Amino acid sequence: MTTAKDIMTPGAQWIPRTGTLDRAAQMMRDHEVGVLPVSDPSNDDRMCGIITDRDIVVKCIAAGHDPTEMTCGDLCEGTPRWIDAASDVSDVLREMENHRIKRLPVIEDSRMIGMISEADMARHLTDDQLAEFVHRVYAS
Repeated sequence: MTTAKDIMTPGAQWIPRTGTLDRAAQMMRDHEVGVLPVSDPSNDDRMCGIITDRDIVVKCIAAGHDPTEMTCGDLCEGTPRWIDAASDVSDVLREMENHRIKRLPVIEDSRMIGMISEADMARHLTDDQLAEFVHRVYAS
């Protein structure tokens, strides 16, 4: 059985909810990623959301806000989705398709150990699975 841990990219970086959006953008640049999980220092550093480069552009800059003053916590919305490291790849696929998400944190022993992205899925799915994934996640 192929698990979430088998296909993830290990070592995802975090940013605290109090971190500013300009700092998040710098971290994304430095680590060559487009997403950062957001942690809540007041809740044992548990994941409280995810911030994307698109969030920063659309919800902050394009809306006329200052990324040096707006925090990651300001943009975190809803309950973050994640998958257990031991979950089967079919569970990963179902979670990403059902919630139309392109990146999924992987959790083991209550801590994030990696991230599954579209590129990870493309490397590990059959052509038919990949086509179905793309259709379900990107279809309007």
